Amino acid sequence: MTMSSLLLGLSAVATLVPVALVPRGMSPQRTDRAGPAYWGALALAVCGPSALVLLQQGDGWRTGVAAALWLGVAVSIILFALLACASGAMRRLTPILAGYLVLIGVVALLWEQAPERPLRGSTRPIWLEIHIAVALIGYGLLTLAAVAGIGAVFQERALRTKQLNGFTRSLPSIAEGERLQTRLLMAVEALLALTLVTGVVVNRAAGAGWLVLDHKTVLSLLAFAVIGALLLLHFRFGLSGRRAARFGLMAYLLLTLAYPGVKFVTDVVIGRTG
Repeated sequence: MTMSSLLLGLSAVATLVPVALVPRGMSPQRTDRAGPAYWGALALAVCGPSALVLLQQGDGWRTGVAAALWLGVAVSIILFALLACASGAMRRLTPILAGYLVLIGVVALLWEQAPERPLRGSTRPIWLEIHIAVALIGYGLLTLAAVAGIGAVFQERALRTKQLNGFTRSLPSIAEGERLQTRLLMAVEALLALTLVTGVVVNRAAGAGWLVLDHKTVLSLLAFAVIGALLLLHFRFGLSGRRAARFGLMAYLLLTLAYPGVKFVTDVVIGRTG
């Protein structure tokens, strides 16, 4: 890792820290009416990872573990900022999301020097561009859904143990968190379906079969099935709380294994042994 890439990565991680701290001391009412300090910190959190991704991808499409992680961070914080403009419940999840993205940023820094397998071809077909964009948006929304589920679990545990504190009081209520998670998962399910369809189109354009059952496709299909099962159980039988959050986290883990996880195995594990 060069000094310049290290400084850029550390700077991107640092831009995520202020927004995690600004809402902590606020009551839910004040968080719903976030002031200039919050929006300024959120804008900084968006600019840091986004600028790093633009610099990373400026010389060509990077496919390594670190690049994949930073793409996930940038897309997640951009989507969060857009939804936070309209949702107070989303804004109250800021500390959890920002803390998680800081952790992912640190992991990306640790794997910055991992070998990469470049994407073949100097140009990418339009269907491949669409496929990648839809997949990234779906993954970003699933990240937010997982965070909403974690927030609901924190609230449920705090109410059960009667150990409410400033942090849990600043989070969305259990009902708000579950409603937010459900809506996000519905959007993710639609985007996953579109991802699978565009994947078929990309495969056919490349002369492959309709469905290539590689690790990424299988894990994506499993995530699609898990989210579908969760939504069915929620609307038919009222599944909620910790059990619903576990389903959401399971789907998030499957998609994480499908994209950054596969990158890690192919570029780092296989790359080192090959």
